[in-house]
This record gives sequence, structure tokens and C-alpha cells, in this order.
Amino acid sequence: MAAPRTPGLLRRFGAIFYDGLLLFAVLFAGTAALLPLTGGRAVAPGSGWYQAYLLALSFLYFGWFWTHGGQTLGMRAWRLRLRVRGHDEGRLPWRWALARFLTAGLSWAALGLGFAWALWDPERLTWHDRLSGTMLVLERSARRAA
Repeated sequence: MAAPRTPGLLRRFGAIFYDGLLLFAVLFAGTAALLPLTGGRAVAPGSGWYQAYLLALSFLYFGWFWTHGGQTLGMRAWRLRLRVRGHDEGRLPWRWALARFLTAGLSWAALGLGFAWALWDPERLTWHDRLSGTMLVLERSARRAA
């Protein structure tokens, strides 16, 4: 059996773009759900609880998809799958999803350097791939098309 192929940056960013659009809709709906609790008023800018709420919604979006099939909708469109490094199959546990979510924040906080790392990494892994023990792989159908 051939070793799994990891995606290039273009495919990764394509999936991120798609998921960004979907996540915006989730966060919009999550904010709308708060309006009855705030009396229809906007949440104060810089509100700590609101930022934590949005972060939790973001994690639930990614975490649920990663732990239930290994793919977000954006990843499915770009034929990517998340898995634990060193394991061919199996469900991704929530603790690994949380580790990936948090370490991906480091890749973004470093102005994308964590993603650019994949250009020099011998296995084309990002910082958050390495730090979380997970990896993105191309699905078999994408490998044939590539």
C-alpha cells in the first residue's frame, strides 16, 4: 500500500477558504441566536464572553466534522481528510481535534509561517500537523486525479 500523499498549500488554502465561508454563516447564526438574550441589542465590542463564545462555536464546527468522518465540508470539496499520523483509519478523538484546533491558531498567529513550513518539511506537514499528531491527506480519488 502506498504512503498517503499530503496536500500542497493551494489545496489546503482552498479548503480553508470554503470552510471560512461556512464558518462565517455558523457564527452569524450563533450571533443571531443571542439576540433574544440581549434584548435585540448588539454585544459590546471586545466582550470577553462573546469572543469565547465565537471561539467555542468555531471549535465545535471543526471538531464535530473532524471527529465525525475526518472532513469539514471545505475539506470534502477539496478531497482532503484529517487523520492521526501513523494510523490509516479510525475516528479522530476529540482531544486530537482540540490539539489541532489550538495549534492551528499558532500557525495563523505567526502570520502563516506554520503553513509555509510545509514547503520545506520533508513530509509537507504544517506546524499544527506536527504539534497535534494529525495530518491532512489526499483522498484516494484525488490522488488518481493529481
